[in-house]
Amino acid sequence: MTGKVITIDGPAGSGKSTVSKALAAKLQYLYLDTGALYRALAYKALKTNMDMNHPGELAEFCATTEVTLKNVSGKMTVWVDGEDVGEKIRTEEVGLAASAISAFAVVREKLLTLQREAGAGGGIVAEGRDMGSVVFPRADFKFYLDADLEERIRRRHDELASKSGAAERSAVSRDMKTRDAQDTNRKIAPLAAAPDAVIIDSTSLTVSEVIRKILEHLQGSFEEDKK
Repeated sequence: MTGKVITIDGPAGSGKSTVSKALAAKLQYLYLDTGALYRALAYKALKTNMDMNHPGELAEFCATTEVTLKNVSGKMTVWVDGEDVGEKIRTEEVGLAASAISAFAVVREKLLTLQREAGAGGGIVAEGRDMGSVVFPRADFKFYLDADLEERIRRRHDELASKSGAAERSAVSRDMKTRDAQDTNRKIAPLAAAPDAVIIDSTSLTVSEVIRKILEHLQGSFEEDKK
């Protein structure tokens, strides 16, 4: 399985981040969290009070903002204007803002080249919303993780509660539905499974079970290629 490009797309709370990280570690691949790139831009936009609904201002913002990826001990880290944004981008506010600005062509164009360069050499698990459909249309393997809305809300609520000790389920539900609407209804690269992606419903599956399904598919396809 050396040198392959594997994409894993899906909505928030589907488990794609956890699965992608674990799969990359198991295959000894790089893990590319493309959502972090959009979050990084959103983080700076919020920090500088930039009007994210003003196309002209957004274009200038993208032109003057430096987003880079650095491989640190096999892990891709995101930097904005020389700052390692790390956990600073892992808030619901930044997540919603990232979903909003990802609807603009100027934002997607800025990050598209960066993402493709990261996967140019293969050996990568790329996770996001349009990895298989837009960024890596010729990926060796494509997967789309999904789960029932209520299960996704429960997962995100538990995740936030474990980090901050408190999380309103109603607020998590509202934010999840808002993000779903933004991701699926945007005109540019809306959230959708690529036609040739393997769809996995993770609603009643553990992370280990999802990874097992993916590995079975990878091995099966690899064996077919050898015939």
